[in-house]
Amino acid sequence: MGTAVMVTSGKGGTGKTSLTAGVASCLAALGRRVLCIDVDIGLRNLDLTLGMSDRALMDFSDVMDYRCPLMTAAVEQPEIKGLFLLTAPLTPQGLEEARFRALVEEASEYFDFVFMDSPAGLGEGFQLARSAADRVIVVSAVDPAALRDAQRTVSELRDLEQLHLVMNRVQPKLIAKLRTSIDNAMDTAGLPLLGVVPESPNVTMATAAGVPLILTTYKGAAPAYLNIAKRLLGQRVPLLHIR
Repeated sequence: MGTAVMVTSGKGGTGKTSLTAGVASCLAALGRRVLCIDVDIGLRNLDLTLGMSDRALMDFSDVMDYRCPLMTAAVEQPEIKGLFLLTAPLTPQGLEEARFRALVEEASEYFDFVFMDSPAGLGEGFQLARSAADRVIVVSAVDPAALRDAQRTVSELRDLEQLHLVMNRVQPKLIAKLRTSIDNAMDTAGLPLLGVVPESPNVTMATAAGVPLILTTYKGAAPAYLNIAKRLLGQRVPLLHIR
């Protein structure tokens, strides 16, 4: 059985979707079968980040309502073997947690990892992903508002055993200016650190071009995504040194 990973954040703008796509792409490049499910209902963007905006024709509600088999609705990224996408519906009507859990359980029979890109905040998409998650990655920036919202999110997830923090879009100058550090960011969120990802213009450029980041560069955020993927596989990898 595969592992269902919920990726969430307390507020928008932390780069959660880019991180989901980047880490999932790296896991597929390392030989794992990975399904990304966009759970950001009505505001889906994961297809853009994965370079699949013209390929995702069916959404996960089609599978839940038995209009389409899972392995027909899930489409493969054309250049990254083993990486699949199941996009979100445009409206939230009729999305029951029990049926979503059943969908993820079925997906776990075919895939090593099921990544659920949940929306920021604690709404319906968050609750759907939470109901099916084996482990959770909470994504935060280093600013006080993002950390406070991340802490609030963590408080809603305490019943899950495997919770991790990723500090994303990190700028060393910003950390110094705010007189903060990665250590007290961990203390504030109350989670073990899974990775540190630098601010990288290449992420925006790759999304605008409709190409997964790892196909465009090995610099910036890309090696950080790879390190996180390796840690999810149980490998001991040092944190990326951001300069």
